[in-house]
Amino acid sequence: MKSQELHSVLIPAENKASRKLMLVLHGLGDSLEGFRFLPHALQLADLNYLLVNAPDHYFGGYSWYSYPHSASSGPEIARSRELLFKLLDQQRKAGFESGNTFLFGFSQGCLMTLEAGLRYPHKLGGCIGVSGYAHDADQLIKEQSPVAKEQRFLLTHG
Repeated sequence: MKSQELHSVLIPAENKASRKLMLVLHGLGDSLEGFRFLPHALQLADLNYLLVNAPDHYFGGYSWYSYPHSASSGPEIARSRELLFKLLDQQRKAGFESGNTFLFGFSQGCLMTLEAGLRYPHKLGGCIGVSGYAHDADQLIKEQSPVAKEQRFLLTHG
């Protein structure tokens, strides 16, 4: 099933006045439930967490685009990216400024972090990707937003 909206759950910061936010994007076949441990593990009292489900059902979990990844995944990746842009815009309207908003993604979520982080028109607080890869890197570079070179990234593998 192809969703046109992203389901998410906000886990508020211990510091109720905080307007810092991390969007957490899971990998293939997982869900937001797989990252409920993160706030407790990081113990960052000033950080709100928005755990996000990818839009497509995938064997009991969700995916951001079809598996296996191929050149034909482009339209699904673009659709998921646009859904993330919409979600980021909604968070800005809710009082979470882009400069205080972070993207964190694992595997497919990492690819989506790169997609959104390099194309979103507003500078984010930072983008963190774990065990991911880029889709069509040449096109990604051509289509980067004017603020892309100002974005801060931490990319790891393991």
